[in-house]
Amino acid sequence: MELYGYPLKAKFNQPRPPPPKVLPAASTAAASYKNCVPCHPESFTMPWMPSSYYKAAALNPTLAPLAENFPGLPPTKIVPFISEKPSGVFSRHTLDDWHRSNMTNYKESETTRHNAERLRADLNRAIKDVYQQAKRSQGESTRNLGERVNDIEYWKSELCVELDAMIRETNSLADMQKRLERALADTEGPFQVAHKCLLHREKRMGIDLVNDDVEKQLVTEIKIIKSCRERLQQCLDTVNAQLMCNKEARQELEKDLADKQMGHHIDSKCYQLKDTSRDIHFFKGVERIDATVSVPETWARFTDNNIFRSQSARAASAKLRASTESLLMGTADEMWRQFSKVNDAFTSRITETANAKSKIQTHLAKTRQEIFQIETKIQVIQKTIKDKEAQLKVAQTRLDERTRRPNVELCRDAAQIRLVQEVNEINETLRNLHQCLRASEDMLQMLEGAENILYVTKSTHGDPSLPFQSVFSGEKLSHLPPSGCV
Repeated sequence: MELYGYPLKAKFNQPRPPPPKVLPAASTAAASYKNCVPCHPESFTMPWMPSSYYKAAALNPTLAPLAENFPGLPPTKIVPFISEKPSGVFSRHTLDDWHRSNMTNYKESETTRHNAERLRADLNRAIKDVYQQAKRSQGESTRNLGERVNDIEYWKSELCVELDAMIRETNSLADMQKRLERALADTEGPFQVAHKCLLHREKRMGIDLVNDDVEKQLVTEIKIIKSCRERLQQCLDTVNAQLMCNKEARQELEKDLADKQMGHHIDSKCYQLKDTSRDIHFFKGVERIDATVSVPETWARFTDNNIFRSQSARAASAKLRASTESLLMGTADEMWRQFSKVNDAFTSRITETANAKSKIQTHLAKTRQEIFQIETKIQVIQKTIKDKEAQLKVAQTRLDERTRRPNVELCRDAAQIRLVQEVNEINETLRNLHQCLRASEDMLQMLEGAENILYVTKSTHGDPSLPFQSVFSGEKLSHLPPSGCV
């Protein structure tokens, strides 16, 4: 017996299709349920198909209305009208009809229960499939997140290693920069000293103003210092540019590492999320937002390019440090060699000048001694001349007195002859003495001129109380060239 409002039987004409391996796209799922009426929790507490139930219960148990409302039902299935007037008792159905009705109800109940069991089994399978599919999808997502976290950790470690290496290389290059600046500053002192030495040597006088080996070596030293300063300055400019390049590469590494740390934190948090986590919420439509800017290939290539750029900068920096070290050693060695040559030239010139001064002093002493002796001889000659003049006066006076002898007394006797000879001898001696005196006086003037020349020459060579090396080489020794191991 099939009553109105009873649910239809579940029929399965074909085997149930297997559950899909992947969930449908978001757009398809949204289109499938956008017109569905939301489920209300209170509907689970109501009987099965409540609208049909109340509709059947509201029928008026009269034959005419039943026939009109249910024209498709046979009259035997219409509940007969029971009169309110108990005029008499009569049976509506037979006992067999009652048994058949019960058997029909039993069979329909059994069929319904069987269909319900099949439906429950299908629902259990569907729920299990959905659970397994969700678990499998969540597991794949978790596994992908774990792989992503491992990839980020790998690139983080690579970035940390490269960043540490770049920091060490940058610090080494910065130390080299300080050494270059110090070496460049240290060349200023020797340059000023060499230039000052040339200016001091321009104050030489007379014959000492010569273009000697010292002057040549000083000019060469100035040229070498200028060349070294130019090369050091060029190298310093290159080091500054390399430091800027290293700084840019380091900033890129630090920025990439900071992004990796943030991404690692976020992906680690996502990797640890579960269905029972507290910080999970609904974010409607988030799956339709595509804020990505890279794919795994470009993501890895970006970090690899940053590391490669840093490695290239480090290699260039190490090569520059090696060349700078070689330049420092070369310039220091070159300046030291020239410094030694200048000092050797100064030493040789100082020794030569000291020997010349010593010889001049010796000759000056001898000249002064000779002047003293000549002056003594002149005094002796002058005294001899005076003595001879007195003798001449005596002889001439005798001759003059003898001229006053009377008459025959004017005899040319031996005395007369001897007096005449004596006067002639004295005059000849006086002439010789005067010649000697003039020669001595001329020689004295020559000796005095030689003494003056020697004295002036000695003065141009410097004050004997102040050694020549204290003016030049002493000042140079106080400003040594820069060392290659600064």
